[in-house]
Amino acid sequence: MARRSPRAALGLPRRFSTSSKPVLLSLILLPSIIVTIFLHFRKISYFLRPIWDTPPLPFNRIPHYYAENISTDHLCFLHGWTLRSSPRRVFDAVIFSNEVDLLEVRYHELLPYIHKFLILESNVTFTGMPKPLSFVDNADRFKFATSKIMHGTFTGPADPGFYKVPFQIEGMHRSAVNSLLRDSGILPGDILIMADADEIPSRHTIRLLQWCDGIPPVMHLELRHYLYSFEFPVDYSSWRSSAHQFGPLTQYRHSRQSDIMLADAGWHCSFCFRSIKEFVFKMKAYSHADRVRSSSYLEHSRIQKVICQGDDLFDMLPEEFSFRELIWKMGSIPKSASAVNLPSYVIENADRFRFLLPGGCLR
Repeated sequence: MARRSPRAALGLPRRFSTSSKPVLLSLILLPSIIVTIFLHFRKISYFLRPIWDTPPLPFNRIPHYYAENISTDHLCFLHGWTLRSSPRRVFDAVIFSNEVDLLEVRYHELLPYIHKFLILESNVTFTGMPKPLSFVDNADRFKFATSKIMHGTFTGPADPGFYKVPFQIEGMHRSAVNSLLRDSGILPGDILIMADADEIPSRHTIRLLQWCDGIPPVMHLELRHYLYSFEFPVDYSSWRSSAHQFGPLTQYRHSRQSDIMLADAGWHCSFCFRSIKEFVFKMKAYSHADRVRSSSYLEHSRIQKVICQGDDLFDMLPEEFSFRELIWKMGSIPKSASAVNLPSYVIENADRFRFLLPGGCLR
């Protein structure tokens, strides 16, 4: 007669065999792994980017020479260029959403050197949200530059299906700038700046473009990148702004168009808004609006905390192509106490632009 085990005699269930333990463990862990990947896919993807993505070719960076009270002739010489007998005309073209404060800073910074400011805005965002014409509503703030401003509007497509791909709508906005260019009187050889409103070239950069012969026909402008204000310097990664000697084939774009870049040519202040509601609007309106993965991301108290800590609005990892750079940039952006070498209009009006300066993170 076969002997029964003590557990069987007592009516207790059998113990799992050693071979069944890995199966049980996988049944427990697999759903957890799937849920974790689903909730944190972007973070995992960005963290592994150095493995799956290839970095773009590096730019050929032109050293940028500048100091106060140095002649333009000498500055052209230091760059390997020569002084012109007369300045070129410079046209500044941007598409505009709601960056009213930075646009005011931009136009004051560049006013003496720009022949014509071209600005295009739309009645809809890249994601299809209706929006006011912010420039028109704030026209009084730009009376000082009225004679130089050409304003155009872009009416968004009525079909909601167009807005499923925000980058497609953004491309349509940028293409619409070309019609402004045709009406602006720009001529071959004139300089055209292509940029977003928050990508501001410095005055001495524009002066080089005006007065120096031998500059590249197409050249990107390396801008110091700031987040939320000039209190949070990120790096020198902003390169999309560009300067072109206008020609028959010139088209308005915001992508890489040259391998040449002028170093330290200005400032890119991203999400540098005066009020929390402006942050919320842009988070829902721009091409990366899909990064808002929960309504909690738009809570005013959360946004305020993120701004003052220098954290990421979308709780994302840095977009880097090497683990070294990624790990170095993880975490909060260190605060800077420096307000040196910023747009002069900000310093001249520090009381109005306190939110852009060190210590001004409260909105």
